[in-house]
Amino acid sequence: MAEDLVLDTAIRDWVLIPLSVVMVLIGVLRYFVSKLMRTSQLPDAKIVKEGQVVIRARNLRAAANFIPVKSFRARKVYFSNEDIQLENCDPQAITVDIENGLLYVPKGQAQNPQAQMFSDPNMAMDMMKKNLSMIIPQTLTFAWVNFFFSGFVAAKIPFPLTQRFRSMLQNGIDLSTVDVSYVSSRSWYFLNLFGLRGLFSLILGEENATDDTQRMMQMSGFGFDPSKSLSAEKDSLDIVQHEWALPKFEQRAESVLRKFIS
Repeated sequence: MAEDLVLDTAIRDWVLIPLSVVMVLIGVLRYFVSKLMRTSQLPDAKIVKEGQVVIRARNLRAAANFIPVKSFRARKVYFSNEDIQLENCDPQAITVDIENGLLYVPKGQAQNPQAQMFSDPNMAMDMMKKNLSMIIPQTLTFAWVNFFFSGFVAAKIPFPLTQRFRSMLQNGIDLSTVDVSYVSSRSWYFLNLFGLRGLFSLILGEENATDDTQRMMQMSGFGFDPSKSLSAEKDSLDIVQHEWALPKFEQRAESVLRKFIS
């Protein structure tokens, strides 16, 4: 049976609140340090152009049913280079060579993100700075928490939880008799580490550099490959089935008018 604990108010004043305040201050400080360490460089015009092409293709897929079928097929040819013959339209006017499609990526010309990173020293340096600005503060903070606050029961969640949450909420407490709703100081540190994104967005704005989960994902990769986005968008556009929605709107409007008249 789980035991009920009586938490001392001193734990709240000297463990729970200091941990939360320190995590927020470290996040704000890391944001400004990252801004100072960031090198200002103009974005690649080719990558920006390819990104705009992907956005235009997605808008075409989203609004495909709101334009006539011939207009949709003409735009589809322009993006995906399909050899489509339009009714009552000169095929020569819309025929696009296979090398001129906006979503077409020739074989052998796809960018290798790893080679792009190693060829551009600024990109490698920026990635190393971002990783260091994340690893060093969090390592020091975790060592501080582990040394001074290890073994403390810092708080209690006001709703019951299952046993699956024990390893997440009671890190550092090796007692199976303690109720799962109690949170250890070490687990409180991890909850603040991954759960303060909304607070940082309010304090620093939406485009802040304190999202640790996103940085951990970036550490496993070496860059962004726009050719994959173009190929994926081309495949998505190829399978779109056009179904013009305007006749349905006309029938719906007609039925509504008939109800008002009658």
